[in-house]
Amino acid sequence: MKSRFPDPLALLTGCILLGAALTYVLPAGQYDRRDDAATGRAVVVAGTYHEVASRPVNLFQALVAVPKGLVAAGSVIALVFLVGGAFTVVDETGALRQGVGWLVHRLHGRTVLVIPIVSLAFATAGALENMQEEIIALVPVLLLLTRRLGFSAVTAVAISLGAAGVGAAFSPINPFQVGIAQKLAGLPLLSGSGARLLFMAVALGLWIWWTMRYTARTRTEPEAGRPDERREFHARKLTVLVLVLATFAVFIYGVMRLGWDFNQMSGLFFAMGIAAGIIGGLGVGGTAAAFTRGFGAMAYAALLIGFARAVFVVLDQGLIIDTVVNGLVTPLRHLPLALSALGMMVVHTLIHVPVPSVSGQAVLTMPVLVPMSDLLGLSRQVTVLAYQFGAGLCDLVTPTNGALMAIIAAAGVRYEDWFEFFTPIYLILLAFGALAIIESIAVGLT
Repeated sequence: MKSRFPDPLALLTGCILLGAALTYVLPAGQYDRRDDAATGRAVVVAGTYHEVASRPVNLFQALVAVPKGLVAAGSVIALVFLVGGAFTVVDETGALRQGVGWLVHRLHGRTVLVIPIVSLAFATAGALENMQEEIIALVPVLLLLTRRLGFSAVTAVAISLGAAGVGAAFSPINPFQVGIAQKLAGLPLLSGSGARLLFMAVALGLWIWWTMRYTARTRTEPEAGRPDERREFHARKLTVLVLVLATFAVFIYGVMRLGWDFNQMSGLFFAMGIAAGIIGGLGVGGTAAAFTRGFGAMAYAALLIGFARAVFVVLDQGLIIDTVVNGLVTPLRHLPLALSALGMMVVHTLIHVPVPSVSGQAVLTMPVLVPMSDLLGLSRQVTVLAYQFGAGLCDLVTPTNGALMAIIAAAGVRYEDWFEFFTPIYLILLAFGALAIIESIAVGLT
């Protein structure tokens, strides 16, 4: 009989309570921190770990961590609600369905090409700007497309979030992962790019192969389209689709060039939803009602983001995150060179569960691991690779990653189904990452 994971909300609640219990078991400790001009962040100072007065988190404080997590993730949650509302408005105009129907008709006989094309597009976005939460905006479109092609919702997540995550983990340019890590390691930006591009090409090839293999085994009869989907576009629907495409163009420009955060993204999609409703003929009342339905549909995904953030709130409040890092890193000093490098990848994987922010993990671990790698005679570039592969790939499976949990919830995918799909290719990619690290040591990558 197939085992079932707990509901994601129950799973995250269990993680919160477990974190609170650990504050009674593990000693509280901290590293000293300094402001780093290169990254603009507070980073730890190597060799300064020290125990501090215990600050255990009791049951009531653990429960209070939930609203604190919701507040801390407020900007992301606002994005989830407003994007969900906006695309419900667009969907109720009929424009999305007709657009997808037209595309499916054009792809007749070549629908298998959707997987590599869409995967490479999202992988590029992941490699360039660590795309994750932004994918929530595209879930309704992806589901429409995959259902019309007979693909499962797992495939929709795989070709979007999965591909973006693999691209980010192996990227030579991702500013939130390799960029910060190389700055903290004192390495030139884009150094080692040739090797990383090669590693990324192989990793993406493996990911696309696995996704196509899964899709071939699980594909069902395509969802029937509406009779009018292949006809010429009504002017209103065509205008709504142009508005959606223009919104994404502005969105990409804002993120890449203007440094937009979640608040600007939310405002943009809110404006798109209002305009789409009016242009699409829903009227003011109909647009407001569609937004309300969209908010309701995204409520569960938004809650998961807040609960995931609450896990970190508990561990941080109990002052045991630095203790976990110090306890995992210290044994690496006594391992042979290659095993130490592979051990770093394992350590980064484990640390990423309580610290599900790749940039936050970099400023926490790299200042500790870089001096240690120097003492061991291990290349700093290899140290950065171990961080990328360990933390980046774990991002796609840890339940404390609120973006992951929100996206699979929005797509209607159970965590256990994603876990079942992802685990084999995760192990394959970890093994490939280990081989890449060993090869980098052998050729003296610097």
